[in-house]
Parts: sequence; structure tokens; C-alpha cells
Amino acid sequence: MRISPFDAIEGSPYNTVQELNSTQKLVVRDVSLSFPAARGSRVEVLGNVNLAIREGEFCSIVGPSGCGKSTLLSVISGLVKPDSGICELDGKPITLGDPAVGYMFQSDTLLPWATALDNVRFPLIAAGRTDDGLCMSLLKKVGVGQFADAYPWQLSGGMRKRVQLARLLAQQPKVLLMDEPFGALDAQTRLLMQEELLRLWEATGLTVLFVTHDLSEAIGLSDRVMLFSARPGRIKEEYQVEIERPRAIETIVRDPAYNELFVRVWQSLKEEIVLE
Repeated sequence: MRISPFDAIEGSPYNTVQELNSTQKLVVRDVSLSFPAARGSRVEVLGNVNLAIREGEFCSIVGPSGCGKSTLLSVISGLVKPDSGICELDGKPITLGDPAVGYMFQSDTLLPWATALDNVRFPLIAAGRTDDGLCMSLLKKVGVGQFADAYPWQLSGGMRKRVQLARLLAQQPKVLLMDEPFGALDAQTRLLMQEELLRLWEATGLTVLFVTHDLSEAIGLSDRVMLFSARPGRIKEEYQVEIERPRAIETIVRDPAYNELFVRVWQSLKEEIVLE
């Protein structure tokens, strides 16, 4: 079902625009961004992006390479200032370093000289507090509790991602921004991490904005999939994922709704891909 970010969603418990607006957790309004280019010109990266995500909603962004998906997450987090527009969390502008916004990058951001436990401790230390019980609990929750004293170089790619996820949860954010966090993993580990993320999301009820190139990943994880246009990136279409939860990755691929939505999104995405 194609929807607008500022309209009530058909089939949801929110039946009016007012009800939907009252539950919006993360809002992006009229965000545009350009970067300097050769000979004094500028490249328009984002073009008047608008989106609204409800509290507890899991949304994914898909789109062609270079369309500004990752850049949008940097703008939302405060790392990049847009030319125009605003990003709000709970109705207030987001500022750089806001602990309510957790950001999981595609690259490995663990501190190489620190153990898994010390890595998870890091956001707490930065906030001036300690809670080793919480840190160990989070490591166990993501399945690497027995590796608390291991260094990143001693862990597999999937295990490092689990530690990253535990560190992010230790920050106790209200919203998670995830930029292709599983893109560098092998296919089997990627599926396991998708299941792990689904389990943790269902347990915590966090609001998630997830960027991915993988349509299967986007549909399998999300309540809603947003399709970005080619640069300058803007939301071209939105799709409600009408697949019941809880979900299991190995069973949803047999769901007719999954296959129908995959084809619809892919047909629209193909129109935005330019082969050079």
C-alpha cells in the first residue's frame, strides 16, 4: 500500500491525521542539501525530503547508489547541517551528540584497543556514569556475553556487529539510525543478525530508521519501506509491509504479500537506477 508520511495509515490503529501526528517520534521536514563541486558549482544531494516515523515503528529506506540515503542519516543525527529544513525528535530539533539518537554505521567502529565489555562501557563513561551490570546484560542479550574480555581482532565480523549493537543499546537511545549495518557480512551471518535485530526490536520497542540496498532485508524487517529517487534524493514512494509479526526470516519469503511487495518495489526502484 502506497502511503504519505504525513497521512494516516490505512489499516493501522491511527485513523486520523491528528492521531498519527500525536504519535510521531522522528520528523524530517523539507530537508535539502547540496555539496560543493567543480568550478564553483554545487551538487544537489537531498531535495526537499519529508518523512515522519511513529514511536516504535521500524522503517527502512532503499534506493539507488548515491541517492543520499546515508547522507540523510548524517543530517538527522546532526553530523551534517542541511541547507534548509529541520529534523525533530519528540517535537524538538535534534542536536549533534544527542544521546537519544543512536547511530550504527556500516563500518566497524569498535575501539581496537578495548575489550568488548570496555567498548560497551564507552557511552556510559562518556555520560559520566558506570553500570557494568547493564553492559554485561547487553552483551549476553546479543549473544556474546562469553566474549566480554575479547578484543575486536579476536572476534568474527558478526560478533563485532553484536558488540556494536550492545554498545548502541547501552546509550539507551530513543531512536536508532542504522546505515547498512550488516552490509559487510556474509549472507548467512547477515540473516542471523537480521533475526537478532528483530528480536531485540520486538523486546525494546525502539524507533528504527534503517538504510539498506537489500530489498529482502528492508521488507523482512520493516513496518514501512521508503523508496528514494535518484539524486537529488527524495522519497518517491512508500509501502506499508502488511506481514504479521512476529516474523521469522525463513518463513516470510514464502508469504505471497512479501513476494508481491518485492516485485512492486523493485519495479519502481529500477526506474531510478542509472548505469554509467
